[in-house]
Amino acid sequence: MPRPRTASNEAILAAAARVIVRHGPAKLTLAAVAEQAGLAPATLVQRFGSKRGLLLALVRQAESDVRRPFEDAREGRRSPLAALHAALAELASDVGTPDELANHLAFLQMDLTDPEFRRHAAAHAWTMRREITGLLDDAVAAGELTAEQDTKSLARSVHVTYNGSLISWALIGDGSLADALRADLDQLLRPYRTADTRHCEETPCSSPDPLRSSREAPAAPGAASPPNWARPAPPFT
Repeated sequence: MPRPRTASNEAILAAAARVIVRHGPAKLTLAAVAEQAGLAPATLVQRFGSKRGLLLALVRQAESDVRRPFEDAREGRRSPLAALHAALAELASDVGTPDELANHLAFLQMDLTDPEFRRHAAAHAWTMRREITGLLDDAVAAGELTAEQDTKSLARSVHVTYNGSLISWALIGDGSLADALRADLDQLLRPYRTADTRHCEETPCSSPDPLRSSREAPAAPGAASPPNWARPAPPFT
């Protein structure tokens, strides 16, 4: 009978993501990931074959999991625009400093120059665009955005603003990335809001929300942190 695995692939990929955030993909080694995951490097070789195999597994997981922040954001939020803000904030939640963003950019460079990585990154981007479009459609239906919107075009603008906000914040931003991202998205969406919801930029129309509050309550001391589905890949795309 084969011995049970000591750590799931998901846990190993989360460990790899932590190494990338701290040091960048160029400095990632199987030994460093193994130390983070509490495993022997040979175990990673058995599971993924090589560093490249590990990184490809990381982008494949990111591609398959990109919907999760949007699905989670929809739960417990009556406002589609509040859900949009929450989903995009979650996707960028691994970035706390310009140095960490630089490490994500190094991963993006690999996505752009390696055809196999690029294919997964492009699929991630298109899925993200569709999820944004879906929330904008819901916002129109909910009366948060005016009815004449071309939501596909607006989704592209939201997507571009999201990616550009990361770079702008890293270069000249003051304050947290979350605050900068919210401000940039609010500025973009302001002309498309209905008159009745423009005040929601300062106070989200969906708050307070008991379900949302219970889901976002701090974990008890010693409790395991909930999974962050954005973390296995760079926040871009």
